[in-house]
Amino acid sequence: MLPRGEAIEAIAGQSFEVVVIGGGITGAGVALDAASRGYTVALLEGRDYAIGTSSRSSKMVHGGLRYLENFDLGLVREALQERQLMVELAPHLVYPTPFLVPSFGDQKPDRKVGMGLNAYDVLAGVGGARGRREWRRRRRPGEAEGGWSPDRHRTIGRDELLDLVPSLADREAESAYLFYDCQTDDVRLVLTILGEAQRFGAVCLNGATVTGVTVRRGRADGVEFTEGESGETIRVEAENVVNATGVWADRIRPGEIEREEDVPVITPSRGTHLLLSSDDLDLGRAACVVPAGEGRRIFALPWYGRTLVGTTDVDYTGGIDEVPPSEEDLGYLLDAVNDFSGKRLTESDIVGAFAGVRPLISTGDSRKSVDISRQAELYETSSGMLTITGGKLTTWRRMAMQTVDRIVERSGRVARCQTAEIPLGMEIDPAALNAPPGVGDEALAQLAFRYGHAARAVLALAEADPALAQPIVPGRHDLMAEVVVAVNLEQARCLADVLLRRTRLGLTAASSLDSAESVAEVAAVMGGLLDWSEAEAGRQIDAWLETVVAEGLNPASTS
Repeated sequence: MLPRGEAIEAIAGQSFEVVVIGGGITGAGVALDAASRGYTVALLEGRDYAIGTSSRSSKMVHGGLRYLENFDLGLVREALQERQLMVELAPHLVYPTPFLVPSFGDQKPDRKVGMGLNAYDVLAGVGGARGRREWRRRRRPGEAEGGWSPDRHRTIGRDELLDLVPSLADREAESAYLFYDCQTDDVRLVLTILGEAQRFGAVCLNGATVTGVTVRRGRADGVEFTEGESGETIRVEAENVVNATGVWADRIRPGEIEREEDVPVITPSRGTHLLLSSDDLDLGRAACVVPAGEGRRIFALPWYGRTLVGTTDVDYTGGIDEVPPSEEDLGYLLDAVNDFSGKRLTESDIVGAFAGVRPLISTGDSRKSVDISRQAELYETSSGMLTITGGKLTTWRRMAMQTVDRIVERSGRVARCQTAEIPLGMEIDPAALNAPPGVGDEALAQLAFRYGHAARAVLALAEADPALAQPIVPGRHDLMAEVVVAVNLEQARCLADVLLRRTRLGLTAASSLDSAESVAEVAAVMGGLLDWSEAEAGRQIDAWLETVVAEGLNPASTS
């Protein structure tokens, strides 16, 4: 990714065929799709890439079992197809995980769940060995044989269940349904897509708050934005303006709207997650579907060496820039996981927590319980601005394709979507990485997952400077060298950019990062790269500590 200064120079006062507003998963996807079809593209993000919903997901690339209950078969089928494609395009970032639905004691497997898993298999086109052979034939030319394809779900006995999740031994776990879905690092997926978009010529800039969509002769012809560091107002001309701001989508308007139905009405839903030490709740090699009362279910997932528990789904009416978990939501998740595991965990055991809001679309009829849509929707104003919102992390590519197809249609060009064939990053075997002194195998595996082949650049920094080979947080595998990469290659501008998004330590180790001393070294490295004065470094540390409180990252500090 271009350094911010170079990106500003490449964007300011220029004209592009497509300007994308919003640097989450959808905006990144639109930028990649449009650039790979030959359009000139600029992407403008008001704060930081993936700062909204795209960094606050359940970290799953999945079809969505719970959507089957609402008979959203089309949505599930589409998501399952995209799940399979993402494993092929980003095998280092999107990885399969066994999911279990255990039964305890004399309890029999839930037949309703079994029926849902049958439907899941059918919609995914799963067929055991035949499915694997067909998947291998679909792989890109020149790739090695033997990738992943999901088998049909099945019932497993106690021995196999405890081999996957030994900690359930005390709960008399006798059997379980076993099926597969996929996991990822949602922010790293966004950054990887942005990197590919730039490879095709897109220019991306964060800290660029769009203040208005300009209109000439009734048509949207560009945007004005405020550059975060200088405060300067900059205009960019555009033949096509795409609003991909997610939950903020109904706030971007090009002058007067002739019809209110030309823009979405967003009804936010809050999803809360918490993270626990694997010492307190060890899921081994599998994720678990956890009953949560009244027929509801949540997930408990192994993620970055922690156990991630989520999610809630409640209406939300508060501010959407910073969304803390509520005590009620945290209590709900803890109660469910305690009942499931036989533990007595409390808020003091939570090592990190986060909440976000999903951009659900309302039709405006409050009398209908089905008034809220989880489908992606594309809107076009009378001035020609396109707004794409709704949807989910898994279906980002289809949302982008839908948007750029419309741009192609109205411009009369012939430009086929290519994103089903564009690799996202480059996979590398951790064994092929050379570790500097002090960097262990687990750190190499994490780097290979997070960066793919680009992990070599991180390790080169750590090799050149032993101080950068040290962990950011003792006991975790994130290296100080990643701070340098975040600033120099990924436009990180503040501590939250590094700790919450370029690494995920603000979630996985929030309880270790809630003091000025704990982040002083990160601030020193960033300050040296960004020319912070001592006073500015202090302000940045204070801002991080305010973020920890405002976003409720460390509930243990208040319990």
